[in-house]
Amino acid sequence: MPPANISEAIAEVSDRLTPAERRIAEAVVAEPTLLAFGTVSDLAEHVGTSRPSIVRFASKLGFAGYPELQDTARDGLSQRLSRPADRVRGDRATNTSGLEALTGSLAPLHDVLDSGVISAIAPRIARAGEVWIATGETSKASAHVMRSGLGIIRSGVHLLKEQSIGRELAGAGPRDIALISDFARYRRTSLVVARALNASAVPIIAITDGPLSPLAAFADTLVELSIPAVGPFDSSVPSVAFAELLVAEVARVDRANVQRRIDRTEELWAATDTFVDEP
Repeated sequence: MPPANISEAIAEVSDRLTPAERRIAEAVVAEPTLLAFGTVSDLAEHVGTSRPSIVRFASKLGFAGYPELQDTARDGLSQRLSRPADRVRGDRATNTSGLEALTGSLAPLHDVLDSGVISAIAPRIARAGEVWIATGETSKASAHVMRSGLGIIRSGVHLLKEQSIGRELAGAGPRDIALISDFARYRRTSLVVARALNASAVPIIAITDGPLSPLAAFADTLVELSIPAVGPFDSSVPSVAFAELLVAEVARVDRANVQRRIDRTEELWAATDTFVDEP
């Protein structure tokens, strides 16, 4: 039986891909419509390789040939097209399919929890000197969740903005930690931040969609999330759910310090009359 998910099939053989096959894999992930609706020749020309290389790539992933690989790509494309404009033109999404996509995308979070990655990185975030957060578009909501949640339970949490990257990262170093989240289509700013932090020896936790993400090359820890399409846009729900689970685990592992900080924050909120009185 052929693989049901092309990205997962690529991830399983990523360490055995030749340079030409890796270029094919990157093209397939970046432009799924090219694979789904193009010929072997179209894909070979786009990548700059030969038709036999495309066929060998399909075989290495576990498919009987290019047609089987293409059929799987077409099946997956109904859930996720690469661009909002493509999705609108395709008119594929309905409220029902969107809800099903969201529900299905949350199931892999159990695998993330079972892997122990959250329990492994939470103590590092609690102990770090500074916490640097950077994000692309789809993951922007989750970045704000991390900034808000972590900023309440510890000091030194920074959500980086494009116009202030140079100034803010001037003092970053190996005692800090970075949380960079981005998904295809990747924002250039996310890579700029990753390169700068990597050059400063800051450990990077990359929250992204797979080992072919450009963030993977800079990652000390790679967290893979499945991001579905809901209507013309990628969903923020899986990355927000991950962010909430991560903040909760950091609070749990540093309970005593977090309790003192939250108590002090509550005192300051009361002193500054922050909230509207409840009826």
